[in-house]
Amino acid sequence: MTREDLLKRLEEIINVQDPAKALLISEKTSLKDDLGVDSIELMEFVINVEDAFSISIPDEDVETLMTIGDLIDYLQKKLAK
Repeated sequence: MTREDLLKRLEEIINVQDPAKALLISEKTSLKDDLGVDSIELMEFVINVEDAFSISIPDEDVETLMTIGDLIDYLQKKLAK
């Protein structure tokens, strides 16, 4: 999948959780600051991403994902395996 495809899919996932936040999405979007998600919302988002892409994201990896761009980089690596 291209970066653009991944961004679009992440927008769709966020839109399901909170449609207003989906409008804010770019690769520079901070998961915590810009989207204003708390730890519970972040875990819900991660679970939705795991389900959408049929992958597992360990908690220690989640802690390193600060932006949507970081998540796209991570997904590209995971999906390439």
